[in-house]
Amino acid sequence: MDVHALKNTAQRLMADDKGLLAMDESLGTCNKRFEALGIPQTQEYRRKYRQLIITAPQLEESISGAILFDETVYQKTEDGVSFLSLLEHKGIIAGIKVDQGAVPLAAFPDEKITEGLDGLRQRLEVYYALGIRFAKWRAVIKIDEGIPTKTCIKANSLTLALYAALCQEIGLVPIVEPEVLMDGEHTLEQCAKVTQDVLNEVFNELFEHRVCLEGMILKPNMVVPGLKCKEQCKVEDIAEATISCFLKVIPAAIGGVAFLSGGQSYQLASERLNIMHLRFGQVMPWPLAFSFSRAIQQPALEIWKGENRNIAAAQKMLVHRASCNSAARRAEYSQALESI
Repeated sequence: MDVHALKNTAQRLMADDKGLLAMDESLGTCNKRFEALGIPQTQEYRRKYRQLIITAPQLEESISGAILFDETVYQKTEDGVSFLSLLEHKGIIAGIKVDQGAVPLAAFPDEKITEGLDGLRQRLEVYYALGIRFAKWRAVIKIDEGIPTKTCIKANSLTLALYAALCQEIGLVPIVEPEVLMDGEHTLEQCAKVTQDVLNEVFNELFEHRVCLEGMILKPNMVVPGLKCKEQCKVEDIAEATISCFLKVIPAAIGGVAFLSGGQSYQLASERLNIMHLRFGQVMPWPLAFSFSRAIQQPALEIWKGENRNIAAAQKMLVHRASCNSAARRAEYSQALESI
């Protein structure tokens, strides 16, 4: 394990008020979003969309790393330039989603475990040889009556730690993503307790598996009430609950924290990130960034709709959303920035 190289990559990913762009949607997820907008669900249209993202002018001013799907790693522009080469030219570090999705956890109804450890070492070696320098693995934790169970939390934490250790052995910075889902009726307080329990177990397993904390990045959920909860909270309350939780359980040594958006509206995700920096920027011991997918991509996708004539406008919106989140890292985001 080259600890120095891992730390350097993590620092680059978290530097200069930038964040990560998660463009690693599985085939099923990407096709579902295309179908909703009348975009053909083909490999070529997925390639066109990923080209739109990667070639967006000035994207690199707000984005330090891009998380790719396996299909995207091998794709090229219409001119024959590989996407990996374009990212390198822009100074955006290429990453890769390596988990193979969440499946039902046997004997635990309505809970899931993430698959993908079989053959992972070999896959990571291939990705490293291609120039990829970080990876991502997502676990999903649902809050409902009687769940999550300790078994579900422990099983997912174990797989996250095994994945992270393998990544660092090969030379890739692991992004560890234990997502407590927003679905449901749970309160802010319930989300805070479950998030704290999950992160406690995750870091226990990371320690047990000798993962270098300085050479990894955590991708957590914000502490928020469920989407069906009757009491939705102010951004200030969410900032307080989230940072209070994180300060209790996230070690100061970690390379960085980069939020998932998890279904939040794009403006609300920016606003919540902004208020955290505004109110707690002086007490956070780790860089606090973003690793958003829909909260950056969706407005651009809705403009593009698969039409070449809409590419420039879609790219402008994509870069705008990225820059809004970069501004939020500086505690400079406001509604005034939304008038483009």
